[in-house]
Amino acid sequence: MTRTSARAETRRPVGVRPPAPGQTLTAAGAAVTATAGTPLPSAQRAGTATADTAPVRVGAFLLSAQFPGQTHGEALDRTVRAAVAAEQAGLDSVWLAEHHFVPYGVCPNAATLAALLLGRTRRIGVGTAVSVLSTTHPVTLGEQAALLHLTSGGRFTLGVGRGGPWIDLDVFGSGVDAFEGGFPERLDLLLRWLRGSRVGAAGPQFSFPEVAVVPRATEPPRRPDLGAWLGLDDRTGVLRFPRQRQDADGPAVEQLTTAGRPPAGPPVIVACTSPGGVRSAAERGLPMLLGMHSGDEDKLHMLELYRSAWLAAGRGEEQLRRVSRQHVAAGVAQVDDRTSAARATLLRAMPGWFEFGLGAHRTVDGRERKMRDPRQYTELLCDLHAVGTPQQCADRLLATAERTGIRRFALLAEGSGDREATLHNIARLGSEVLPQLG
Repeated sequence: MTRTSARAETRRPVGVRPPAPGQTLTAAGAAVTATAGTPLPSAQRAGTATADTAPVRVGAFLLSAQFPGQTHGEALDRTVRAAVAAEQAGLDSVWLAEHHFVPYGVCPNAATLAALLLGRTRRIGVGTAVSVLSTTHPVTLGEQAALLHLTSGGRFTLGVGRGGPWIDLDVFGSGVDAFEGGFPERLDLLLRWLRGSRVGAAGPQFSFPEVAVVPRATEPPRRPDLGAWLGLDDRTGVLRFPRQRQDADGPAVEQLTTAGRPPAGPPVIVACTSPGGVRSAAERGLPMLLGMHSGDEDKLHMLELYRSAWLAAGRGEEQLRRVSRQHVAAGVAQVDDRTSAARATLLRAMPGWFEFGLGAHRTVDGRERKMRDPRQYTELLCDLHAVGTPQQCADRLLATAERTGIRRFALLAEGSGDREATLHNIARLGSEVLPQLG
């Protein structure tokens, strides 16, 4: 069993985000509750927490955030440098977000940026968190994902989500229906493209005759030789060993076909912020990406909802345990010698970014939207996640892994808003936090 120190149990309260208006997260059966740092009873752990000793895997979550006073180029340059730094620090992966028309994130196409970073790196996994299906043709995204999978040696992971009710839906012509009810059809078409050789469509959103899938994501990826994996041919002359890489083909997510066999092609993960998203993921045998706003109690509710939907779809417990190992929790990481200094760094920069970035969102149909108080939201994120000394950051991650079974994390490392501070934060995450995670 993974250790959990008393520091993680008592240092800070674990916050809980109340469900958004009109959204209720309910778990099947009795409510799931837990005390910080306390393992769940075995009956509640089944299908939720994973009773194994798999390592905790940490990645960097990069939003390409434009903080006040920065240019778009500066924000993107920080992302590129941070991804390279994450590989050098021994992190498992980097995760890239995409947004349109707002400074909250200035990357409009996460798959395109992933292609650049796969070319700049050699070992680290690169994933999208997420590519928005509501504004993208699934076949276009499937072609991009297959291309990245085949040319990177299997290092690419495709994260998808339905996005929000933003003006993007008007600009790209998909309309509000694509957001409100079109996600399942889009996801199914994407999966058929990634797993098939010929695909046609006859649905309400997409209808076209059968065509050949080129390139096919189901072809086996190119495998790097042992010397390349060990970094012996690193052109920089610096020998760097991949602390968290567990295999030569990248973070191979163990997803399942309807027959219960792992499919070939790039791993696919689904951003889940609502019961509908959880059901979409579970019914298709795909792991979840859970948001930064989720505390451990929220994660437990989502995992129970996932388990219920999984079993209702006729899938088995062993398959559930295999896929549950691949859920990813987004969070925040800020490492400093003192907790107060780590929190102060984020409280200086993130509220202005939230106000500047999230405040720029426009809804597609003028519907009312409520924005969190930027400072209160930053304080909540500091309470929920790995913000503090290296020991506290490790304890926080281990406590979440112990309570929920989630052992993969995508941590926002650019909360300072400063390029050099971000690179330093990632370096400390690799050198001072990762060694404590086992």
